[in-house]
Amino acid sequence: MTDSPEPPSFRLAYVPGVTPAKWVRIWHERLPDIPLELLQVSAAEASDVLRDGGADAGLVRLPVDRTVFSAIPLYSETSVVVVPKDHVVTAAEEVTLEDLADEVVIHPLDDVIGWDRPPGEPAFERPATTADAIELVAANIGVLVVPQSLARLHHRRDLTYRPVTDAPQSDIALSWREDATTDMVEDFIGIVRGRTVNSSRGRTQPEPERKQRPEKAGGRKPAAGAGKGAARGSSGAAKGFRGGSGNAKGAGARRGKPKRRG
Repeated sequence: MTDSPEPPSFRLAYVPGVTPAKWVRIWHERLPDIPLELLQVSAAEASDVLRDGGADAGLVRLPVDRTVFSAIPLYSETSVVVVPKDHVVTAAEEVTLEDLADEVVIHPLDDVIGWDRPPGEPAFERPATTADAIELVAANIGVLVVPQSLARLHHRRDLTYRPVTDAPQSDIALSWREDATTDMVEDFIGIVRGRTVNSSRGRTQPEPERKQRPEKAGGRKPAAGAGKGAARGSSGAAKGFRGGSGNAKGAGARRGKPKRRG
């Protein structure tokens, strides 16, 4: 007896800081028979995973190689500076890059902002990961500028963050290999774009055609009660006309010539 083939599944990669829960929930509601497998990958690994077929699509950080991948931008993240809670930066609600000019700004090797030149003074060495950089911030070695979702992901009670108004933002996109646009990829595209189940795109079933009633020869059949209504309208109009005539007579009597005084 041969083994039955495994049911198809959709493999979705996502990078740290991205929360796919809402879209995954909608997938399970609409396509309960197709499992969705989540695969967390680093931002640097995402392109290789998609290129090698390790995932059908991914929630990644831009840019991607547009000669290989298709991408639908979803949203942009504000960049923030992570500092100890007693740092002078916390006195303001938001800061600028100029405010960080005299700070030691830690620049991890897995940085996702893509600076032309990082702000502030460089640290003695670059840590391997953002998690390592957070530890250095907690040790008062310097400060760290990251997308807001990463600051939340690595939250610590002794650290806080403030928005950096003029720092580059990080763009999140749904991406997949252009030559591997499957039906399941189209289904997930519809979900992230907010299409309804009955959207014309994707694999939804068309609505049944409505049958039209054949018209009888000689034109349309008058609506029921139209003749009676017309008759009642005519009758009412006639009554109104007679009443109007009576009123006219009365008015005519009142409008007669006044008697001359003798």
